Amino acid sequence: MSCFSCLSRPTKDTKVDIDNAPPPRSSSRHSSVSSENGKTNGKGNSGKEKRGACSFTFRELATATKNFREVNLIGEGGFGKVYKGRLESGQVVAVKQLNHEGLQGHQEFIVEVLMLSLLHHVNLVTLIGYCTAGDQRLLVYEYMPLGSLEDHLFDIKPNQEPLSWNARMKIAVGAARGLEYLHCKANPPVIYRDLKSANILLDDGFNPKLSDFGLAKLGPVGDNTHVSTRVMGTYGYCAPEYAMSGKLTLKSDIYSFGVVLLELITGRKAIDLSKKHGEQNLVAWSRPLLKDQKKFLDLVDPLLQGCYPRRCLNYAVAVTAMCLNEEANFRPLIHDIVVALDYLESQSQIHPVSRNGGARGAAPYSASEVSQGTHSRSSSSA
Repeated sequence: MSCFSCLSRPTKDTKVDIDNAPPPRSSSRHSSVSSENGKTNGKGNSGKEKRGACSFTFRELATATKNFREVNLIGEGGFGKVYKGRLESGQVVAVKQLNHEGLQGHQEFIVEVLMLSLLHHVNLVTLIGYCTAGDQRLLVYEYMPLGSLEDHLFDIKPNQEPLSWNARMKIAVGAARGLEYLHCKANPPVIYRDLKSANILLDDGFNPKLSDFGLAKLGPVGDNTHVSTRVMGTYGYCAPEYAMSGKLTLKSDIYSFGVVLLELITGRKAIDLSKKHGEQNLVAWSRPLLKDQKKFLDLVDPLLQGCYPRRCLNYAVAVTAMCLNEEANFRPLIHDIVVALDYLESQSQIHPVSRNGGARGAAPYSASEVSQGTHSRSSSSA
């Protein structure tokens, strides 16, 4: 049955402790699913067992989410609402329900199921299952307790601790590795097409995982240089050449990644209409600052309060500037970005941090030095 009328409803909508409630009686169909979020004994790129997504009945997911109560609502996007739930196995999950009047529809639902059933990596969110009962379309994912990167960068609450510089670099590296898997390990390569801070989810160790693959496209193969498609994605993150022509390439994702890096550095949203004129578009506002090392400090999120190594900031800004190059051919490959960010993360942990944003013995990097260093490290590791 695909309606709520067949399900018993409580008269009062009280909050349910999904984490600590005793699990419902297990069924044999879900007995193979681990009761711990993201932990299995499988090995490989993801460190997880590579099993296909399973099919759930609507009643099972309604039971898991306590009839989709508002108190269990943890997010909402173009696809629909996302609820926290608890399966019969005891596993805590996120259940995403398609909004039939939303921006994304059945095609995106099918694409997401297919993509996440075939792609497995530690930095991609795990699809546990789906439901296609009647006109219902639901997706079941591993639960990510810390929400999205967006939740920790923008409009944070007064009692919420802002992300440290090291945490930001850890998230940047993990997101880059997820993108590297899509571009370099998948065959044919996959263009994510919707990389943004809201789609980077965090586990309880601030390890990032890319989510929402409904807009993903298989990349060009053979002699083809691009994929022609209607322009989709999120304003502020789309590469300019894709927005103008509909020609989609792997370098389109690199531009989007550059916007995310810029958000991590600045603590500003890609598009923020609450800002004054000239500062509403993050990339447009930052371009003059990205070209002048003397102005790099003007980019930094004030919430960091100077707690970052100056040398690493210069390095991060240089990588960001290369990703945001208006000429797609001059943007770096994702493998080189991963190598650069790996080095940056290690240096962020080594150099002592001072309140004025400096680190002892720190000398700024130029964009050319970063590019040369990235390629030399890439070659030596090959």
